[in-house]
Amino acid sequence: MNGSVLLAMSDFLDSGSGPDQSGDFQVSPTFFVVLLGVGFLVGVFGHIVESKTLVALGIGMVFSATVALPVLVALSN
Repeated sequence: MNGSVLLAMSDFLDSGSGPDQSGDFQVSPTFFVVLLGVGFLVGVFGHIVESKTLVALGIGMVFSATVALPVLVALSN
């Protein structure tokens, strides 16, 4: 990389200039990780047995674990 590019990127890598990490998100991520894993397993099994319903259910579970539920939990606080 060019030296000027690294110098420009260094402004964004300074750890002291970011937001404080003292958020109110006090929920254990275990549920989300388990739901993500089960969603992947359901989706893979759906592909194996060629069931569009199971694939869609797996995709929905993965989406719920990674986007929908964390956003809903964050907004509820």
